[in-house]
Amino acid sequence: MSSVRRGANFGVALSMLGLVVVAFAAREGAPVEPQARSGEALHELDAQQQLRFDLGRIEFERTITIEDGLGPTFNQTSCASCHNNPVGGHGNQTVTRFGQLGKKGDFNPLTSLGGSLLQANAIDDACLETVPSQANVTSLRVTLGSLGFGLIEAISDADILAVRDGQDVPIRGLARTVQSLEDPGVDRIGRFGWKAQIATVLSFSADAAMNEMGLTNRLVSEENAPNGNTKLLELYDAVADPEDVADSEGMEFIDRVTDFQRFMAAPPQTPRSGMLGESLMVTIGCTGCHVAQFTTSTDSSLEAVLQGKVIRPYSDFLLHDMGLASDGIGDGPITGRYLRTPVLWGIRGRNPMWHDGRFADGTFEDRARDAIAEHDVFASQGRTSAQAFAALTSSQQDAILRFLGSLGRAEFDVTGDDLIDFDDFIGVEPSQWGFLDCWNLSGVLPDDPCAVHDIDQDGFIGLSDFESLLLAWDDDLGDCDDDGTLDLLELLEGTQQDVNEDGVPDDCVVCDGDIDEDGFVGVNDLLAVIADWGPCSGCVGDVNNDTMVNVDDLLMVIAAWGPCHASP
Repeated sequence: MSSVRRGANFGVALSMLGLVVVAFAAREGAPVEPQARSGEALHELDAQQQLRFDLGRIEFERTITIEDGLGPTFNQTSCASCHNNPVGGHGNQTVTRFGQLGKKGDFNPLTSLGGSLLQANAIDDACLETVPSQANVTSLRVTLGSLGFGLIEAISDADILAVRDGQDVPIRGLARTVQSLEDPGVDRIGRFGWKAQIATVLSFSADAAMNEMGLTNRLVSEENAPNGNTKLLELYDAVADPEDVADSEGMEFIDRVTDFQRFMAAPPQTPRSGMLGESLMVTIGCTGCHVAQFTTSTDSSLEAVLQGKVIRPYSDFLLHDMGLASDGIGDGPITGRYLRTPVLWGIRGRNPMWHDGRFADGTFEDRARDAIAEHDVFASQGRTSAQAFAALTSSQQDAILRFLGSLGRAEFDVTGDDLIDFDDFIGVEPSQWGFLDCWNLSGVLPDDPCAVHDIDQDGFIGLSDFESLLLAWDDDLGDCDDDGTLDLLELLEGTQQDVNEDGVPDDCVVCDGDIDEDGFVGVNDLLAVIADWGPCSGCVGDVNNDTMVNVDDLLMVIAAWGPCHASP
C-alpha cells in the first residue's frame, strides 16, 4: 500500500471516529496508532521529509538505462529489482561472490579479474563476466533489506561496542571499524552488509549503485572493468563519469535513494511485546547475538526523527564465526568464516533465508527451523543456542517460531497479506481469528490468536482496538444505510447481519430485479415487468431506467433470480 493511499485513508478513518463516539456513551481511551508496515515511512516525518521519502522511493524503483550510465556490467537495473519484499526490503535475488583461498587460509578476492563480486549481466554480450578459473571459492549472497536503515545508522558506535564487551567470550563478536565513503579518515563501526563492511546509508547507496548497476557517482567514481578487461571497459563505457548527476534540485540518485532508506520505518512487531517465545530465546542464549533492543543516538547531527528512538532489530551488528555454515568469502581483514548477525525484524516475510538462500520455500516455520539448526555446525559460535533449541519441547519450539513470526507482522493482519481489509475482519479461513471473532473477548494473552487485534495490549478486544483498526483500514469505510454508524461497527454490535460475508450488511443489499423489495427476485417481479411493458418513464418495471420496459429488463430480473442474499 503506497504512503499516499495510506495517508488518505488515515484521514478518512480519523473523521469516521466521530461516528464511533456517537454510538458509544463511554470510551476506553484514545486509540493506539498502528505501527508502520514494512516498507513504509516513519510516522513522525514532517511534510518535507515525507516528500523526500516519496521521491526517493520513485528513484529506488526507477529503471537505470544505458543512457543513464548502466553497466557495462551490472546485476540489476533498479534498486527495487533486488530489494522487493516489500520495496526496500529483503529479496529473493542472489549474487555470486568468488575468490581464491590460499593454502594458509589467506583469501584473494581476485580484484584484477573482476572479483569478488560477479556482475551477472552486461549491456553487451562481449562484457559478460564469468567466474575465473583461478577462483576456488564461490558463494551466493541473498539481498539484504533496507528496512529501518536510518535507525540502524543512528545507533552509536559506543552502544555496539558495549554489547560486544558484554558478550560471553565463546560468542563474543567482532566489531569492524570502517570509514564511510563520504567521510574518509573518520572511523565508524560497520553495520551494513554481510561482512559489516559499510557504516552509513549513503555509503551503502553509492557502493550498490556502482557495483550492482554500474552507475559511477561522486563517491565511487571508478568503473568496474568486465573481469578486469580495461579494453572492454573503454570500448563499451560511453557515458562520462560520474554518471550519477544532480537533478534540478541538486539531488543525485544516490542522495534520493538514501532518503528513501533513511526515512523508512522499522518493520512492525505484532504483538509488540510479551510473547513466550522471546523469553525462551533469552533463556537458550539466542539474544546474546540477536540483541533485542537499542536506543538510537541523540547526536544533534541526526535528524530529530531518528534521535532517541527505541528500536528492536534483534542483531548486535557484529561479526561472528559461523564455522562451516559461513560463506568462505573474505573481505579485507575479515575471513570467510565470519558473517554479520542479520537483523530479525521483518523475518516473517523473508524467503529465502541464510546468507546464500539455502533455505527457501516451504512454510515460514520450516525455513526458520532449518536456519536455527544450521547454527549447529562445526566451529560455529551459534552451536550452543541451536542445541538448546533442539532440546526444548515441541510446544516451546513452536512458541519461539510464533514469536519469530510476529517480527514483520502488521497489526490486525490475520491473512498475512499486509493489507487490512474485510478478510481480516471476519477471518476467511477456519483457523483465522478475525476481529469479529475476537470482539469483546477478555483475557487475551500475547500468544493467543486474538493478540493480533489487541493493539493496546490490555487483554481485551474492545472499542479502542476498533478505533485503531479504522486507522489501519485499507478498504472503504462504509455506512450503507446512512444512519451515522459504520457498517463494521453494526456488524460487531449485531444490529446488522452479513450472512454472505461480502462486507455489506444484508439490509443494505439491493437487487436490481427485486421490484417489490421483498428480498427475493421471483414471479411477482417478473409480472411487474410485464405489466409495465413498453415506453414508460419512472415505472417500477423499468429496471435499467432507460424509459423503456422491454426484454432487457426482463433479462435483468431473470439474471437476479432467487434470494438477494444467502439465507441464514
